[in-house]
Amino acid sequence: MSEIIKFTGQPILSQILNLISSSLINKAVRKHQSNRYYKKLPVRIHLISLLYGVFSYCNGLRELCEGMLACEGKLVHLGFDKAPARSTLSDANSKRSFLVFETIYTELLQQYHSFISDSRLRGLSIRNLKIIDSSTIQLFSELLRGVGRNTKDGSRKKGGIKVHTMMDAFSGVAEFVRMTAAREHDRKFLYELDLPANSWLVFDKAYNVYRQFLKWTEQKIWFVTRMKDNAVFHVTKVLVDRTKKKNAKGVLKEQYITIGVKTGNGQEQRLKLRRITFQTQDGKAYVFITNNFTLPASQIATIYKNRWMIELLFKQIKQNFPLRYFWGNSVNAIKMQVYCVLIAQLLMVVIRKKAATRKSFANMITVIRLHLMSYVSLLEFIKDTYKAWRKTHNASFAFTP
Repeated sequence: MSEIIKFTGQPILSQILNLISSSLINKAVRKHQSNRYYKKLPVRIHLISLLYGVFSYCNGLRELCEGMLACEGKLVHLGFDKAPARSTLSDANSKRSFLVFETIYTELLQQYHSFISDSRLRGLSIRNLKIIDSSTIQLFSELLRGVGRNTKDGSRKKGGIKVHTMMDAFSGVAEFVRMTAAREHDRKFLYELDLPANSWLVFDKAYNVYRQFLKWTEQKIWFVTRMKDNAVFHVTKVLVDRTKKKNAKGVLKEQYITIGVKTGNGQEQRLKLRRITFQTQDGKAYVFITNNFTLPASQIATIYKNRWMIELLFKQIKQNFPLRYFWGNSVNAIKMQVYCVLIAQLLMVVIRKKAATRKSFANMITVIRLHLMSYVSLLEFIKDTYKAWRKTHNASFAFTP
C-alpha cells in the first residue's frame, strides 16, 4: 500500500493574508510611491515577509529569512514564490518609508472598524469613547537620537521609543499612533488629535494640559481624567458632599470648579470643570475632572474605569508579538516593525470575531503560530482546533493499492 498526501486549500498564513486586499495595498503604494526604487522587493512581498516574522515570532532577520523558505511555493497566489534575501530585506527595512505600512494599517482599520466594534460597553451610554496612553519599548540609544541616559561604566545608553496611542474602546484596537523618543512628554500627543464634536476621551493625569482642555470645551469634545494633587482651583458650587458619611462608597463629592488658564496673549481665562471624588469598594479614593456637565457622576467614574482597556492592549501586543528585538538598526525599520505588529493584532481581532471563538487572544495566536503553514480551515481551526485538525487530517490521506 502506498500513501499519498493531498493538500487542498491554502495554508493558515495565506488565509490570514487574504484579509488584506490587493487594491488596499496598491492604494497605499500609489500614495507613497513605495515601489519606485524597490522593484526586487515590492511592498506586497515586503509586507508578507514581515507579517510572517510577526506571526512566527522571529527575533531577527536571519530567523525570518530562513523561516520564509518554508513558504516557497505555498503563497504563489499572493505573488510570493521565493524567499527574499536577508540583505534585500534589510535594505528595504531601512530605506522604504514606514509610512506605507502606516497607511495600510489605517485603511485596514477603516475597512473592518464597524465589523469588530461592539455596539456598547457595559455600564456606558456614550457611543464614541477614545482611550489615550503611551507605552515604552526598550532599545539602545543609537537607534533613536536623544533616548536614554549616560551610564557610569561607559557602556551603551539604554533608552526607548515611546508609542503614543489613541485606542477606540469599542473596537479594542489602536486608532491613532505616534512614535517618539521615550523622554518626550506625553502631553504633546494631545496636540496631534483631530476629533469630531461629541467625542469622549479618557486618559491619566500625565496628560493634564488645561489650555488643550479649554480648546476641547469650545469644540464640544468631552474628556475624563484624574486631577493632579497640586492642582490650583476655585470651587464655585457643591452639588454632593457625602465625605462625612460613615462607610460611604461611590460618589463622595461632586463640585463645580474653575481653573485659571493662560491664553496666547498672556491673559488668563477661567476653565469650568466638574470635580468628582469617587471611592471604590476596596476603599481607594479617586478625584476625577471632566468638562461635561450632563452625564451622571457615576458614569464619569465608569468611563475612567474603562481606561484599563488600553493597558490590556499594550500587554496583548508586547506579550504575543516580537517587540523585544528589532529587524533593523534604523528608526524607520523600528517604526515599520511596530506597524506590522499593529496590522497583525488587528487581523487577529477580525479573525477572532469571524470565528466567534471563546479562546483567549494569547491561546489563539499561539495555535496559529504553530500551524502557520498547515492546510486547514482557519476559522474552523480557531473555533474548534481538535475537530478541525482531525477533519483535515483524515481528508488529506488517499490510499492507493
